[in-house]
Amino acid sequence: MNKPLYTEQQLLVNLALGDRAATEQIYRQHGATVTAWMVKNGGNETDAADIFQEAMVVLFGKSQNEDFRLTCKIGTYLFAVSKHLWYKKLQQQQKQPSQLPGNAGIDDGFDWAYEDDIKTHEEREGHYEQLNAALEQLGEPCSSLLKAYYHKDMSMQEIAAAFGYTNPDNAKTQKYKCLARLRKLFYGTSAKMGN
Repeated sequence: MNKPLYTEQQLLVNLALGDRAATEQIYRQHGATVTAWMVKNGGNETDAADIFQEAMVVLFGKSQNEDFRLTCKIGTYLFAVSKHLWYKKLQQQQKQPSQLPGNAGIDDGFDWAYEDDIKTHEEREGHYEQLNAALEQLGEPCSSLLKAYYHKDMSMQEIAAAFGYTNPDNAKTQKYKCLARLRKLFYGTSAKMGN
């Protein structure tokens, strides 16, 4: 019975609901990776359990926010958060991980690789904020239609019925028009925010 109980998306949803099975599945799938990495980088299994627990609390908190969109795999996110927490703890103890390259160093609690992880994650978060802002500007029915399709996974048949279109093809045509408008708004918003 090695088959996962939930897909990545289901795991996040069920984690947000406090589902014990989802939490256990995440621990089973990703705890050992974090433990192995921490043991190689100056920690022990107790440290790893504490850090992974903290990373899970961060993920749980994020999953409670309906605007949060995970842009990578759950394991990647937990690993990046765990690395950050571990390096921060090491810096507080004024000791460096044993396997860090000599030229890496630790600056303000972040190592060079983690800064890249965080920068990428922050850029993605920024893009999602811009996308949400563009969705707000888009207006109705486009905003609700796109959310129904992409966030709620509704079929074109369901969307046609919910939004009063005569058939799924008309709903699909409207979706494409809405996407075209969203792209214009998004790229306009990101250009403004980038300058």
